[in-house]
Amino acid sequence: MAFLSGDSARALARLVELESAASGETDAASLERLRGIRVLAAALEADPAALTAVREALDGGATWDEVAEAAGLSASAAKYRWAGDDDTIAERQESSRRRKRDRPSSAPTDLPGLSVSDAAKRLGLTPQAIYQRVSRGLLEATTIELPDGRKYKRVFLAEDRDGDGDRRDGDRDDRDGGRAAD
Repeated sequence: MAFLSGDSARALARLVELESAASGETDAASLERLRGIRVLAAALEADPAALTAVREALDGGATWDEVAEAAGLSASAAKYRWAGDDDTIAERQESSRRRKRDRPSSAPTDLPGLSVSDAAKRLGLTPQAIYQRVSRGLLEATTIELPDGRKYKRVFLAEDRDGDGDRRDGDRDDRDGGRAAD
């Protein structure tokens, strides 16, 4: 076990203790064992031993496909996780954390009209059929770009118009056939 970090070694030792005490198990002990499993899994995922093993394998002639198979990943996921020096990997991980932190968690619900998916459901069509009808001018749609750069295609059905034939939201029609996120 000398190759594991202190955190991983402690989590593994704790899980071995829990296994030894498993006879006459209570619900509380079962939950403690579950916690121990999750702590060990998290510790192993973050353990530098994995990166060390990957580098040693690559230095010994292993391919990325072999590394990926051993890790239970695709070759591209293995390269993304472990390719490059420590600074490159740390920069890639921080960039990923920033993207996740800055990415909104869901689509806004206050946009005018219907999403392509919702319009397709209402009309009993596929989303592709909605796009085709928009590009042919049979349905009205517009792409709305939010200040953060996200774009949403919004579809306006005939029943969504007021008595004067205007859209209820007052937006203009650009009959945009381009695609954006629903």
